[in-house]
Amino acid sequence: MRVLITGGAGFIGSRTCALLVAAGHEVKILDCLDPQIHGENASFPASVPASVLKLKGSVCNLDDCMSALQDVDAVIHLAARTGVGQSMYDVADYFDTNVRGTATLVEAIVKSKATLKRLVLSSSRAIYGEGLYSCDEHGAFHPDVRRKSDLEAGNFAVFCPACRLAANAIPTDEQCDARPLSAYALTKKHQEDIVLWAQQIFDIPVVILRYFNVYGAGQSLKNPYTGVVSIFYSLLKAGRSLSLYEGGLPLRDFVHVSDVAAANLLALGETAAAGGVFNIGGGQRQSIDDIARSLGAAMGVTPKLDYKGEFRVGDIFACYANLERSRDQLGFAPKLALAEGMAEFVKWASNEESADLYDKTVSELKAHGLFGRATDQDSRA
Repeated sequence: MRVLITGGAGFIGSRTCALLVAAGHEVKILDCLDPQIHGENASFPASVPASVLKLKGSVCNLDDCMSALQDVDAVIHLAARTGVGQSMYDVADYFDTNVRGTATLVEAIVKSKATLKRLVLSSSRAIYGEGLYSCDEHGAFHPDVRRKSDLEAGNFAVFCPACRLAANAIPTDEQCDARPLSAYALTKKHQEDIVLWAQQIFDIPVVILRYFNVYGAGQSLKNPYTGVVSIFYSLLKAGRSLSLYEGGLPLRDFVHVSDVAAANLLALGETAAAGGVFNIGGGQRQSIDDIARSLGAAMGVTPKLDYKGEFRVGDIFACYANLERSRDQLGFAPKLALAEGMAEFVKWASNEESADLYDKTVSELKAHGLFGRATDQDSRA
C-alpha cells in the first residue's frame, strides 16, 4: 500500500518507516521536526529510509494534511506531543497538537475525499489511568487517583476502596474504562473519540493501538520528557545516582520499539477489524527498580539507587497489558525481552550524544506543584 505516517521522523515513526519499506510498501511522512525532539534547524534523520517521501509540515495545518494525503491508501497517525509530566503544565500545547492535530487530519481526509483502507491511531495506556487491581477479599476493581495524603505518608500502593488493604495489580485489558489522570492522557482519549466518530459518520476504517512504555534505539537522549530509560541512561553516563520515584516500586510494561513497529504493520492488514482497540505492550510487569538495574547491567555498571520518597502528583502506581485480544485478533506477540532490548538500546546510545536534563524536569515539576516527597523519606511501602 501507499502509506502516510504522520510524525514519521520520530522515534516510533522512523522505525515503522523502515519496516514498511522492507515489507514493500510505498511510504511518505509528514513531520514538523519539533526542536524539542530533533534539535534546532533539524533535517530529516538518517534513520528514515532514502526511498521515503519526506514532507515537512504540521498535522495542525489543513493544507499540509491535504497535500500529504494525496494518493495514499492508509494513514498511521503518530504525530503527537508525548510525556505525562510536561503535559501537566503545557496543557494548551498538548491539546493543540494532539487534539486539534487529529481533528485537522480527519477534516483533511473528509475534504480531500481520500479513500482509506485504514487509519491507524497511536494511542496510549495512559487513558486507563491506573490499571486494574484485585483485592483478595473484594475482587477486581479499577481505582481512581491515589490520595495525596497517602503519598506524603510514604504509602504508595493502591488500596482496596472497601477494606483499605493494599491490592495487587493485574493485567489491564481493553475493556477497562478510561480514567485519564494527566493532560496527556486526556488528549489521547480525545484522539480516540475523534477517529471513532469519523469511522461512524464517514466510514473511515480505524484501528487504535494503545502503546505501553516504548523504549529502544532511536529514543531521544536530549528530550527530558521522552521516557525513563533515556533519562536513566543520561544520568548513569554522567556518573550520577538514580533517585527512584516512590522507592522504585511502581509497575510498568515496557515494550521495545521494534515490536511496536511490527504492531503498526499488523494494524494495516485485514486481520484487525475496523474499530478494533488493541493493547501493545510487552505483557510483563517490571518495577522502575527493575528497569534501573536492567539498564545498569546492559551498561556494565552497578547503579547507585536513591530512595528518597519522591513522587509526582497525579502519577499512577501500576499498569501492564493484557495482550489476549492483540494476540488473537491482531496477531501481535512481543518478541524482544527486556534484557535484549536494553542491550540494543545501550549499543546504539553509546555512539550518540546525550544530555543530562533531569534537574531541569524536577525544577519544572516543583514550580507547578507536581513534585512531592514523603515524610518518611526512606519508605518503600
